[in-house]
Amino acid sequence: MKKINLKSPFAILLIGTFVVALVLAFSGIRLDLTKEKRYTLSENTIKVLESVKKPLTVDVYLEGDFPASFKQLQSETKFMLEEFRKINPKIDFKFIDPMKTKMSQDTLMAMGMQPSVLPDFKDGKVTQIYLFPYAVVKYNGGGISIPLVVQQSNINADDQLRKSIENLEYNLVSNIKAVATNKKKKVGILVNQDELSPTEFESFMRLATESYDAGPIVPKNNVEITQADVPLLKQMSALVIAKPRKAFTDGEKVILDQYIMNGGKTLWMIDAVNAEMDTLTKSKKVMPFPLDINMTDFFFNYGLRINNALVKDVKKYALLKLVTGEVGGNAQYTSLPWPYFPLGIAEHDHPITKNINPVKLEFPTSIDTLGGRKFKTHVLFESSERTLLKQVPNYVELKEIASVDSLGQMEKPSTPKIFAVALEGKFNSAYASRIERKSYPGFKTSSPENKMIVIADGDVGRNKVIKGQALPLGVDMLTEEQFGNEQFLRNALDYLLDDSNLMELRNRNIEERLLDRHRIADERTNWQYLNLLLPLAIIGLLGGLFFWLRKKKFG
Repeated sequence: MKKINLKSPFAILLIGTFVVALVLAFSGIRLDLTKEKRYTLSENTIKVLESVKKPLTVDVYLEGDFPASFKQLQSETKFMLEEFRKINPKIDFKFIDPMKTKMSQDTLMAMGMQPSVLPDFKDGKVTQIYLFPYAVVKYNGGGISIPLVVQQSNINADDQLRKSIENLEYNLVSNIKAVATNKKKKVGILVNQDELSPTEFESFMRLATESYDAGPIVPKNNVEITQADVPLLKQMSALVIAKPRKAFTDGEKVILDQYIMNGGKTLWMIDAVNAEMDTLTKSKKVMPFPLDINMTDFFFNYGLRINNALVKDVKKYALLKLVTGEVGGNAQYTSLPWPYFPLGIAEHDHPITKNINPVKLEFPTSIDTLGGRKFKTHVLFESSERTLLKQVPNYVELKEIASVDSLGQMEKPSTPKIFAVALEGKFNSAYASRIERKSYPGFKTSSPENKMIVIADGDVGRNKVIKGQALPLGVDMLTEEQFGNEQFLRNALDYLLDDSNLMELRNRNIEERLLDRHRIADERTNWQYLNLLLPLAIIGLLGGLFFWLRKKKFG
């Protein structure tokens, strides 16, 4: 018998391949060859997972009979949690079938879950199926429910699945961080400038307290912020200023300036024009007027100018439900376009605005970015190219609805107007060369790395109130639409206070290589015949060739 030469190139390659396969099989090492590195955890995720000190369990309600598309989400979730467990054995998980465990919808909804109604494609037919695709993170006696499916309107099932998978790592690890963090960061809500009332701001407070220690900042003298309030401000990681209608004093501006110079983050929701929908609904018209809160020079220092002209977007707008007739004594309602309620639609690749529903703005103005600053300015939302500006004071009337379609056909597109921006970098004090600096002990002329968000609409964070009860933020009861205001502001807070840089995970893009269902339906029979007959033809051809060669050789 001829001996095998173990030194031959073929033998070395064969043995090497076997050894590598053996090592990979027993070590659990995986090679991520995907372009987007979808199976590789980020370094920031690993740091968060390693910081979990006590047992943490994730209950995933993705088990049972559901559409094939959800099998992929189930598989991706299971893989992700397996990777989490490899990093930290204290993290465990289990998949639960609500039907098998006989959990009622009421029980699941009491746990903070809302059913998802998704299409199921089978045999060329479309049916609807109700699911509760959630994960519940349990830690140290507490817990939180996490929706695994991105709730975004006007996208098809494939895009919804892809976006859900893109968001999976951030969704899981950010909530793990929230429940496993012993000390929550403090968020102060400024309440001295005639801001939104507690009832109007209730939904925002609810979302803020899910991840942070949020509460009001009330000046000690109940008049204005003074040096006596500085120790309390220093405890706040972020300040939220929502629709201030009383002018800031110069002393308050210096204190806010130094709060920022000392690393404090700020979220501004500013109205530069006073215009209320309640007045318009009752009298059919309203006279908006400029609202001066004495902050022009303050924002100018950050390269921003908030204009006092209303933005009228005749292309991207919310609907207004109005009484347009009466039948049999019953009022007839019609949803009509209202250009003074433009929609903030994500058109820039930023983690704050990615994968959220359109954000409803009410009588917003615009922001000019002046440039010439060393920090970065990111545009979050802007109007369409079919935009007009309405100078104030000037009447706004409901009858303007009739001209929306004709205005939408404007021959010359206009420059989009900016509604919201995010600033990040090192800021310089607005009072570095002014005499007011002497009024603040330990005055700083510049800040460390910092962030700020400015929105030219004070109502973006205001929830509707019906019979004294606050509705969820972004819900319009009349048109039955769910806007993305809540998710936008939650992301805004997370962006400001994200020391772990987890928000960058929201920018992950995954290229899904899905089969074309329409082509499958059209060509199904052809491929079935091909799969059936082609192997038989190949076998017959090889058999005939073998028979011919045998006959030729042996006669």
